[in-house]
Amino acid sequence: MASLLDSYEQQYSNVTAEITNKIAKIVKLSGGEKRHMVTNVEKQMEEAKELLEQMDLEVRDIPSKERQKYATRLKSYKTELGKLEKDFKAKLHGGAGSREELLGPDDPSHSEDQRTRLLDNTERLERSGRKLEAGYRMAVETEQVGADILENLHQDREKIQRSRDRLRETDSDLGKSSRILSAMMRRIIQNRIVLFVVIAVIILVIALTIYFSTRS
Repeated sequence: MASLLDSYEQQYSNVTAEITNKIAKIVKLSGGEKRHMVTNVEKQMEEAKELLEQMDLEVRDIPSKERQKYATRLKSYKTELGKLEKDFKAKLHGGAGSREELLGPDDPSHSEDQRTRLLDNTERLERSGRKLEAGYRMAVETEQVGADILENLHQDREKIQRSRDRLRETDSDLGKSSRILSAMMRRIIQNRIVLFVVIAVIILVIALTIYFSTRS
């Protein structure tokens, strides 16, 4: 985004530099050369305005942290272009009457220049329309991609939630198994104790029997 803005700024600087140079030359020209120079300057004025419009659109999409810097620069460019327009009009009317008087009466070449300007302006409008349409399509595609990402995140969240539920169930099952094993171990120990007691009683009975048998 910033690289595109830099490109627009470079183009704007080149155009305004040419405008400034041509405005300074207008007062030194006359006749057809002056008409051609005035028409050329007017075309470049329109081109500079179009570049400012494009920069304005790009600045709106810049993150808020950097937007103020570019907005300030854009404002200075607009002020600069306004001063150039005033200077241009002053040169047209300065000591030479109206624009028509400066350019001379209408002639076929002047009409042709006007038609050329109209065609150029139409082409610029069409280019701007195509750029806006492309920007709209990009915004729609970006919105769709964002919606897909949100949907995927929602699905991942559901999977994680299900995995947590399974872990809880597994933990519960492990707790039950542990309690069962503990109960089994207690029963085994109890059975062994009982067995040892029975064996001891049997051994004692046998020993007493042998003892009394021997005495008799």
